[in-house]
Order: sequence, then C-alpha cells, then structure tokens
Amino acid sequence: MQHPDSTLTPVDPHAPMPHRKVIRSWLAPVVARSTPLAIALVVLDFCLFGLALAATIRVDNILAKVALGMLTGFIIGRLFILGHDACHQSFTANRRLNTWLGRLVFMPSLTPYSLWAVGHNVVHHGYTNLKGFDFVWQPHSLQEFRALPRWRQKLERLYRSGWAPWLYYTVDMWWKKMYFPSRKQMPTRRAEFIWDGVLVSVAATVWIGGLAWAAQSGGQSFLTLLLTAFVVPVLFWKAMIGFVVYVHHTHVGVAWYQDKSEWSAAQPFVSTTVHLTFRHGIGAALHHIMEHTAHHVDMSVPLYRLKKAQKLLETMLPGRIVIQQFSWRWYFDTARRCKLYDFDRLCWTDFKGRPTSTPLRAVVQRAVVEAA
Repeated sequence: MQHPDSTLTPVDPHAPMPHRKVIRSWLAPVVARSTPLAIALVVLDFCLFGLALAATIRVDNILAKVALGMLTGFIIGRLFILGHDACHQSFTANRRLNTWLGRLVFMPSLTPYSLWAVGHNVVHHGYTNLKGFDFVWQPHSLQEFRALPRWRQKLERLYRSGWAPWLYYTVDMWWKKMYFPSRKQMPTRRAEFIWDGVLVSVAATVWIGGLAWAAQSGGQSFLTLLLTAFVVPVLFWKAMIGFVVYVHHTHVGVAWYQDKSEWSAAQPFVSTTVHLTFRHGIGAALHHIMEHTAHHVDMSVPLYRLKKAQKLLETMLPGRIVIQQFSWRWYFDTARRCKLYDFDRLCWTDFKGRPTSTPLRAVVQRAVVEAA
C-alpha cells in the first residue's frame, strides 16, 4: 500500500469536512504498534526516573535538590504519557500487556488506572468540549459564574489565572475524580476503582518510606527529603499535566458547545484540539503528546507515530487544524482572554462577560449545514 502522501489530494479548505472514518483511513499506514519499542521506552523512562530521584536524594545543596526534584517530576510526566497510550490500548500490540504496563507507569504519578480510563477515554474523548459531559477545564457561562458562591468564584479566578494548573489538576481532577472519588463524583462503583486507589496509595507509602530510610541512613533531614524528593516532583508533575490538558483544548480559536447536535456537526475531533508546537526538542521530550489532533482523530495511533500522523493530517486538511507556536506570552494572553464562555455566540469572554475572541457561531452554522 502506497503512503497516502503520494496517493491522496488535500481537501479544499472550503469543502465539507470528510467523515471521521475517511480521515482515519488516511492514518491507517502509520498506526502500527511496536511492543519492543514500547517496552524500551518504559525501561528508559524508569531508568531516568530512578536516576533523577537518586540524584535528588544524594546531592546536598538545597537548590540542586529542588531543581532535581522538578526534573524528577518532568520524568513522571513522561511515564504518565506512556501510561496514557497504554490506557488507550495504542502502546503495544497486546491488550493485557497494555493494561499492566499502564498501571505500572501510572504509579509514580499516583494515577489510578481504571478511573483515569473512565474519565479520559470515555468522557473526554467521547465528548470533547461538550458542556455537561467533558469536565476537563470546562468553562462557566457568565450566568453560571455569577451564581457560584463567592469562595468558588475566587477559586475559579485562580484556576484561570495561568498560575494554578497544578491546583486545578490536584483538586478538581485528581482528588475529586480519581483518588477514591465520592458517589457524587463517580456514581458507578467498581472493585477495580478501589484497588487502583489502593495500588497508588501503596506506591506513595513505599516512596515515602524509602525516603525515610534514605534520610536515616544518610544522616539527612527527612522533612527536606520529603519536600524535595516527593512533594516537589508530585507538584511539578501536577502542574505539568494541568498545563498540558489546558493548552490541548483552550484557545481563542477553539469552541465549547452545549448543544449536542451542534457539537457533533462541528467535527469536534478536529476542531476542538490544538497542535501546540515547541522549539528545542521539547515536543519530543514530551513524547509528542502535543501532536494532539492526530490523537483525537484516532486514539489507536501510538505516541511514537504521532508526529508523522499529525503532519499527514495537516497536509490533508489545510486550514482546518489549530496550530499554535508556544510562547509564554501566548499562554498568559490565552489565560487572560479565556475566562468564561458565551455558549450562544460561541466565544470566550472575561469575568464580566465581555467577548475576548471572535464569535464562531457563523462558522459552526455553516458546518451544520454542510453536515446535513
């Protein structure tokens, strides 16, 4: 079979969006999974994690400990991305191996595998940017914001400031929805939810216990090690994942929807995702998780094929994919503009309801007509 780059013609930007099955067929030649490569990535990242953690413990300088703790947190993020693929069954060619590798690489991030699978695979991917379903960084309308208690309004302002993705992920995603969630947050009760919570609790206990042993045997302060070799890595990781899930779907050119038929007609697997590009190899260091459109089009594309798949989509769908070069100026401008959402005009607003992005109502209505 010839590579689609040489056999297919890019879709005219003004033509109707092809059906998702058609788009996924373009990616068929690049979705092959490699079990040896996947295992090699797991071994590599666990070695890096062990080395970074050991270095954090061994160095004496407190600033070096903090810096190495942050590096450890970044490597936890890399391990999590591998687990994310395993949870999608796109990492290796064996379903059972994916499941157990996923649980293994999720342990440093203290992520319960089964609860992540429900919230991410079923809810987020099934209903990306559909209000009332996708809870990840779901924006409030002006009316909803004004109806919140004063303390919750202040918390929302903090979440949307650009400085607190770590707090948002820790509280609203991990604590509420993944770590022994209440019946209000997770009405469905499964034994695996409990056991996965126990598993990550054991992982945290072993980690902290190991630091206590290292402190005693090395004559160090246990509190210092706890902060630099556990708290700092975990908080850095939570800031990293909170940032990643924010920039994946928050952009002035990306819409949120409250009408399911309108959302469906807008081809959300393409239009609600952002391809954030980086310099200096940062995208590769993040296992190409920022090539996010390809991931939402076809979750079976392994992370080690995402760069090629994303390039193919951008070739075939010129002008349809939101591509953004990362800069801190762009990020904080996005945080400044994307506070609340006007679901009638389909535009972002500030906390007073004043529009901060171009309304997308006309664009979406045209897509609905084309899809009819």
